[in-house]
Amino acid sequence: MGVLQSTLLYLILVHSCKIVAYKDQEWKKATATYANDTEGSLITEGACGYGDLHRASYGKHSAGLSTILFNRGSTCGACYEIRCVDHILWCVMGSPSVVVTVTDFCAPNYGLSVDYGGWCNFPREHFEMSRAAFAEIAKNKADIVPVQYRRVKCARSGGMRFTMCGSSHFYQVLISNVGLDGEVFAVKVKGSRTGWIPMARNWGQNWHCNFNFQNQPLSFEVTSSSGKTLTSYNVAPTNWMFGQTFEGKQFEHE
Repeated sequence: MGVLQSTLLYLILVHSCKIVAYKDQEWKKATATYANDTEGSLITEGACGYGDLHRASYGKHSAGLSTILFNRGSTCGACYEIRCVDHILWCVMGSPSVVVTVTDFCAPNYGLSVDYGGWCNFPREHFEMSRAAFAEIAKNKADIVPVQYRRVKCARSGGMRFTMCGSSHFYQVLISNVGLDGEVFAVKVKGSRTGWIPMARNWGQNWHCNFNFQNQPLSFEVTSSSGKTLTSYNVAPTNWMFGQTFEGKQFEHE
């Protein structure tokens, strides 16, 4: 084996070691296309509400999911490993994989057949990937490719992020950069003059409650889809303002 081949094999092995799949997660079949985005990234806000995906650190490796996978937004923030298979013309040689974060919803188009344009129609499993992520597994000339996918744990840098939204009596928080599960199942918020108040999912990863928390430091209790709960105390200071983002604790590998 030549030096170049050995180096490539080493890089592939190192990349694979960084991906942690869930136990008993088998590869499943789906299809994938890419969005006509800017600079190879999905930069529009999307149905998960993350806003600028570059700032949310999802931009280069983002995907929109079809109805059955998106599950009304509950999978926002989850991570999937995807590889192109069974297409010698369009798949990158060796079927390398890429990990993407769910940031958007791929809307169905029931005016078109599932084999020509209606790729996100129920109950089809489909990924509309950022162009940069798609290029890591398939050739850009490809239109739609067969893929295999599986859930993997999300590797994040830094803590969970809490972005303050809403108004005086309608408090809303956007939760992003969630490690491991990526998904958020439940959220509670606590001010210095309140107990723990459950929040409801508004849309995507925006959670809300009808309460005025102004002039109070805020703490958050976040429960992930696997049932793990993490509490970040006094994340936002007393003088927090709408539009600001604060960093809390992070779910870590056991």
